[in-house]
Amino acid sequence: MSASPGGIRPNRLAPSDVLRLGLLGLTTRRMRAVLSALGISIGIATLVVVVGIPASSQRDLMNQLSALGTNMLRAEPVPDQEPPVLLPEDAAAMTTRIGPVQTASAVANTHTTVRRNDLMDRYDTSGLTVLASRPGLLETVNGRIHRGRALDAGTVGLPTAVLGHVAASRLGFATVDPRQPPQVLIGERWFTVIGILDPLPLSPDLDRSVLVGWDAAKAMLGFDGHPTVVYLRAREDALEDVRAVLPATLNPQLPGLVQVSRPSDALAAKRATESSFSGLFLGLAAVALLVGGIGVANTMVISVLERRREIGLRRALGANRGQIRVQFLTESVLLSALGGGAGAILGVLATVGYASYQGWPPTIPLIAVVGGVGGALVVGVIAGVYPSIRAARQTPTEALSAP
Repeated sequence: MSASPGGIRPNRLAPSDVLRLGLLGLTTRRMRAVLSALGISIGIATLVVVVGIPASSQRDLMNQLSALGTNMLRAEPVPDQEPPVLLPEDAAAMTTRIGPVQTASAVANTHTTVRRNDLMDRYDTSGLTVLASRPGLLETVNGRIHRGRALDAGTVGLPTAVLGHVAASRLGFATVDPRQPPQVLIGERWFTVIGILDPLPLSPDLDRSVLVGWDAAKAMLGFDGHPTVVYLRAREDALEDVRAVLPATLNPQLPGLVQVSRPSDALAAKRATESSFSGLFLGLAAVALLVGGIGVANTMVISVLERRREIGLRRALGANRGQIRVQFLTESVLLSALGGGAGAILGVLATVGYASYQGWPPTIPLIAVVGGVGGALVVGVIAGVYPSIRAARQTPTEALSAP
């Protein structure tokens, strides 16, 4: 840099000196700095909270919707055909060969009746269906056992049964005592009830069914081995593609005679919820940052007005306009950074605490924390530009003569 007319080179501030000056301006007015940082902290904490709490609620909602079976399809023959359409006996295994399919199982109507005891009318079915069940059915339909246990490899060939939620109610069973398990009469054979299912909102036909093992149905109930409904779970992003190829997979000769359910309304609700929450996040985040930025700008403008004598003294001692600008801009950025960091921590703690209280899985989007701190720095720069320029424009005589 060329020398000044007097032969003295202008002073240059090292980055450490700039940082020290910025901190000095904050530490000499600690209470004001704390209150100003508190303002930006509240703004950034609000940003993290308004993103984190809805995200935690959304995650809980997504888990509930997924638990319903949003990625589940069912395929069955078109009814009332002559001759009846029969699915292949290994239909479930054929379905699992489709790439995006995660699991598949099948049930079959055994066309038999179920009664609580042999004193009841054999034609009184109570609106219940006896279904032969392939292994893995509960996993596929996301079913859970309410009482007792499920059918497994050890009971698939034995006269054992699992009752759907509605079926258990209509047959008069509220629980299953493993020491004295109840029995039901299926056809002309007694079957031991080993379990009762929780409700299945997306599979009401299974709620009204009595499930028996596949091999037991073939050996004891005259079942022919052809499934009547195939259930499958696939990746949500490929659900429509799986639905398109499933009929040809199950019946290559006549795919038009296989009907496949459309994706559940719960999946559509899930996707719509994701979109609506995303829009909400953006709107609330923008408001929080705007409030924080206004607070910092206001603080820095007042600081310039109150420190005009200091500015004049520094100018009189040789500080140039650029150094004054850098000093006040550094103070603004440091103030915002401190507030942003504290606000991010407060927001994370508040989100975790509230989500845990509500029983939601705490979810803190990384972009909210990083974006909050980064946004605070950007806000600090923007909010400090005008005050720093205003401070630098003052001449030493104007500043020193200020009241």
